[in-house]
Amino acid sequence: MVGATSRQELSAAGMALEIEGASQAFQLEGRPLPVLDDVSLTVRPGEFVALLGPSGCGKSTLLRLLAGLDAPVAGRVLGDGAPITAPDPSRVLVFQDPTLYPWRTVRANVALGLEARGLLRSHGHRIQEAIDLVGLTGFETAYPHQLSGGMSQRVALARALVNDPRLLLLDEPLGKLDSLTRLSMQAELVRLWQRSGLTALLVTHDVEEALVLAQRVIVFSPRPARITAELVVDRPYPRHRDDPHLVALRREALGLLGLAD
Repeated sequence: MVGATSRQELSAAGMALEIEGASQAFQLEGRPLPVLDDVSLTVRPGEFVALLGPSGCGKSTLLRLLAGLDAPVAGRVLGDGAPITAPDPSRVLVFQDPTLYPWRTVRANVALGLEARGLLRSHGHRIQEAIDLVGLTGFETAYPHQLSGGMSQRVALARALVNDPRLLLLDEPLGKLDSLTRLSMQAELVRLWQRSGLTALLVTHDVEEALVLAQRVIVFSPRPARITAELVVDRPYPRHRDDPHLVALRREALGLLGLAD
């Protein structure tokens, strides 16, 4: 586990985010379909924040705005004070499906970003560093069909980390994994975040996952998404699901989602 001092130093690598009154809507059969409604949120450099809410409420849409894949119809999104208007290697998005190229080895899949940017010769050393960071040392020459679901998702993370990003956007990256692999990968994500110092935003439907991973959990309403609550998870890592504080926060989060048990 990264100590307090080194964690503070690493956090300088993370990107500061400002979402100011962002709204988004899509056209559906000629009519606007509101997805985000006046969302404002500040994320500190090096912070881990989880976005929690009903399916289809607009959480993934917010990640797309931060990735620069879409532009809001109102408001704005800023990275380190500058408007986010287009994709950039400093901001990477990891999806639920790792989408690896089946004809490329682990090393070749991880190298894709550098290859596309023409940086393979000058930054090729990052490939092995990223592979080592996600715990796939020894699997460099394996092909996707030889990997488990968890290992494939590790490759996707390495492919993102090889670009040395400052913002990691995670769109339910563990959603398709079995429960045991998912628990293992949750611990892996915390370790990667602590070692890298980057800013991380995680979209998830799993309340426990949000509380185990994030420093803050932002709760959204049904579509169009509005922020209804913010839960601060002031507990050290690694966290334990039976921690009374986490149990109480879980009950609160479920209540906010209308799922109180």
